[in-house]
Amino acid sequence: MTETPETTDISNQHAGFAAIIGAPNAGKSTLVNRLTGSKVSIVTQKVQTTRFPVRGIAIKGDAQIVLVDTPGIFTPRRRLDRAMVASAWGGAQDADVVVHLIDAQSHIDAEGREGTPADRRSAEDTETIIANLQATDTKVILALNKIDGMRRDTLLALSQRLFETGVYSEVFMISALSGDGVDDLMTRLAMAMPEGPWLYPEDQSADVPLRVLAAEITREKVYLRVHEELPYSAAVETTSFEDRPDGSARIEQTIYVERESQRPIVLGKGGQTLKWIGQKAREELIEILDRPVHLFLTVKVDPKWQDSKALYAQFGLEFDV
Repeated sequence: MTETPETTDISNQHAGFAAIIGAPNAGKSTLVNRLTGSKVSIVTQKVQTTRFPVRGIAIKGDAQIVLVDTPGIFTPRRRLDRAMVASAWGGAQDADVVVHLIDAQSHIDAEGREGTPADRRSAEDTETIIANLQATDTKVILALNKIDGMRRDTLLALSQRLFETGVYSEVFMISALSGDGVDDLMTRLAMAMPEGPWLYPEDQSADVPLRVLAAEITREKVYLRVHEELPYSAAVETTSFEDRPDGSARIEQTIYVERESQRPIVLGKGGQTLKWIGQKAREELIEILDRPVHLFLTVKVDPKWQDSKALYAQFGLEFDV
């Protein structure tokens, strides 16, 4: 009689948290989605898309890595900004290992004449992060992202300059979009995980409440459709999430905008824009939830939505920062 070996030996298991920090639009959400092999964080061309720490779950050998995709760290101006930045630093402080992700091309462009205002803002935010790491005597892993098509000597010179700040223990050169170098980084993160049983079931790829995940998917569609006309003046709240007897889900959501002039932008001519947003969000929710979804969207003007304690609570952000 032959014995069937156990699929997972708990005595050899490792599990812990890896936080990904960086300036807005460094590619943190793309990296977390790449590492987990599934869509955990929303990704758009707009900066500051992630507003709260999203946990993605990756497995490498005997190690389970809980990846914390933090909001971009930048100079805060409003209450929501302060809450997002505090959340990002909180995620980093609680992690077993921290990765500082930098958009390499943008950082180099910021130093030259071809740099855009966005490049320079990103470089300034990176300097803020480095200064904070220096002040707290924190050592982190440096990951230079978006290296596609860049010269190796340029990358080496950049990594050398950054290493001289004294806050990095090692450097990885990666492309979160194409996957180049990501497996080496994953192996390093797995090595940093402490011994202990896995924190989540093997088949779970994210730890995000369904109400929040549904709101984030709709918010992504809003930005994908009206990113040119609508600044960061929108939020989505899941006001109702009901499991129906037939196995379907009935979801009601409110899209908040700050000004009356923004409402027709989200609605579109004859409601076509809102219809597109709802259709695309519903299609993705059906795929993720693996069941029929009935999605109902309302657009509401609320100049003070950024002062709504309920919205902050939905995303696990501190209101009084």
